[in-house]
Order: sequence, then structure tokens, then C-alpha cells
Amino acid sequence: MRKISIFGATGSIGQNTIDLIRRDPEAYDIVALSGGHNIAQLARDAIELRAEVAITAHDHRLPELRAALAGSDVEAAAGADALVEAASRPADWIMSAIVGAAGLAPGLRALEQGSTLALANKESLVCAGRLLMKTAEAHGARILPVDSEHSAVFQALVGERIDEVERIIITASGGAFRDWPLADLRTATLAQASSHPNWDMGQRITVDSASMFNKALEVIETREFFGVAPEQIEVLVHPQSLVHALVGFRDGALMSHLGAPDMRHAIGYALHWPERRALPVARLDLASIGQLEFRAPDLARYPALRLAQEVMRRGGLCGAAFNGAKERALDHFIAGHIGFLDMADITEQVLASLEAEPGLIDASMTLENVTRVDGLSRDAVDQVVTQRTG
Repeated sequence: MRKISIFGATGSIGQNTIDLIRRDPEAYDIVALSGGHNIAQLARDAIELRAEVAITAHDHRLPELRAALAGSDVEAAAGADALVEAASRPADWIMSAIVGAAGLAPGLRALEQGSTLALANKESLVCAGRLLMKTAEAHGARILPVDSEHSAVFQALVGERIDEVERIIITASGGAFRDWPLADLRTATLAQASSHPNWDMGQRITVDSASMFNKALEVIETREFFGVAPEQIEVLVHPQSLVHALVGFRDGALMSHLGAPDMRHAIGYALHWPERRALPVARLDLASIGQLEFRAPDLARYPALRLAQEVMRRGGLCGAAFNGAKERALDHFIAGHIGFLDMADITEQVLASLEAEPGLIDASMTLENVTRVDGLSRDAVDQVVTQRTG
């Protein structure tokens, strides 16, 4: 029986992971489940799966979680320290699906235990890719990608050598605004940005899809995970979301990974790796699909992709600054303080201001420095928004 922990259990990735576990419950011993504000869901899942501990990220929700778990054998805990403690508990396989930079510390602790880390938290690699990979190597741990694009690349590389790779192409749906007139984006609303044409995801990642900030993070993640040069990474808009990635080799061959837009593909591959097992996902009927559409992304529509290239060229802690600024700008858009296009504009402004501070971006990559830069970038976004809105 494998010991499993799921961080971010109440989100879409976590719930899809639990769906797969429910189909073979006797194969898994659940150590820890974590969530955010959805206390009722977290408690239900923890009780059903007989988890050792359930953790909410929010300290003030602890009494509610304790009440929801009353009468069960499940421990209740809350806060960042509790997440790290839970990641310290022995587990064979840990799903890292906490949204944002908050997933980095528990992910690092899981690797320090030598666990296999199924990584859906792309921000960890963006903020501290070298630190994460070095920690895994030092402790004999393994990182398996769970983003659909990176899982696709990982699968296409089975039996191949990375030095024979010429290019990696990750696809993007284009999000809610892929066919909008460019001029209309300035007045795009939160409700409009929160409706994805293909995927059923949480609000934040759906808005990130509309702005392509999620794809910008995935471009950086591709570099960090696979060690390729920035110029080897390409993005194609693929509205059907059936081809998740392609790997091009130096002999001109392209290996592609196709599948229905269902995150259980990537989750199941990581959960059962190195085996392939049957998954409850739709099988593609290519004859009925008929054709696949691809187009080059418009960088005027998606400036986040240009920023990703600049972040990779700059290196150091620029990824942490980029992610922190992007996350905080998204907070302000959701709160109605800024417009849709302001997110990229403010992120770029903050990156320039932090890069101008001597020694900040070039500081050594430690958890403390990553956390510091993350906080500074968020504070800088707040200052810019205050200046703009009065």
C-alpha cells in the first residue's frame, strides 16, 4: 500500500487526484490532505479517505475544520508551518497542487524526505527551479510533471536523449479572449475572463489562461524542468486543446502527445508511473475531429509570453519576482482595482524596478531569498496600483 499526500486537495487537480484514488482505495494510505477555504470539502474527503491529518492554509479557519472533523480520527491543523510539517510525514508520493508560491516550501520538504513529488504547482519551478531540482538530486527524490503540457513532453522523451532535442512546443488554448478584437481587451471583465472554452478550472488559472500568464509560467517551467535553452521553447495556440505538446528532434522528427482535455491523463500518468494503467478518460475519435488547428500567438495580445523570454534571459531570482508580481496583479484584477491589460503592464514595470536594485535578482537561490523577492514584488505591485488609482 502506497502512502499518499495531496496538497491542494480541494482544487481541480486535487479533486481529480482523489477521483482516481477512489477507484482503487485499497491501494493507497492517505497521509495528509490540504485545502484552502473549502473546509466542508476538505473534511469530507479527509474522513472518507481516512487521512492522518487535514490542513487548511488559513489559520482562522482551524476551529471550523476541527468542528467538521469532530468524531473522526483525522487530525486538524492550519497555516504554512502545518503544511511543511505535513510534508515532513513519510509518504511515497505527494501531489503538489497548491496554487502559487505557497506551494514551494512544502514541496521542498517533501523532496528532502526522498518522496516522489507530482508537481502541478508550476510556480515552484518558476520561482526556484534550480533549488527544487538540486534538492531532488541531493535526496534521491523524483519530480514528475503534472501540468498537461509538461507531462506530454516528459512522455515524448521516454527512451530519448535530451541533447538530441531541437525544440519543445507547448500548446495553449488561447483562453477566453483568443478571438476577441484586440481593442476590446481593455474593457474585458472578470466574468468574461473567468470562462474557459475548453477546460474546467478554478478562477485564478482560468484568468491566467485568458492573459496567457499561465503559459508564460509554463515556458519558464519547461526550461527549468528539461534544461533546454529559452530559444528552444515555442508556444502554439491550439484551440481544440487535444495536442498538449510536441518535441522536435535534430533529425526533423516531431513527437506529439494527444488526448482529451482531462487532467486525469497527466495525474494518472504521474500516479502510476512508470506503469500505464487504464484511466476513465475519453478516447479521441480523430475521424470525427477531422482537423487540428494551430496558430502563432500574437505577442501584442499576450505580452506575458514576451516577459517570460525576458525572465529566462535574465535568470537569477527574476522568476520569483515575475511570479510574485503576476500573482499580486491578478489579485488586484479580481478585486476590480485594475483592468485586464494592466496586469502585464504592471508586472513588467515591477520587474524593471526590482532588477534595478543592486544585488537583489542576483542573490543566491535559497528559500529565504526567493521568499524575500516574492514579497518585495507583491509590495511593489501594491504601490503601483495605489499610484494609479489614487
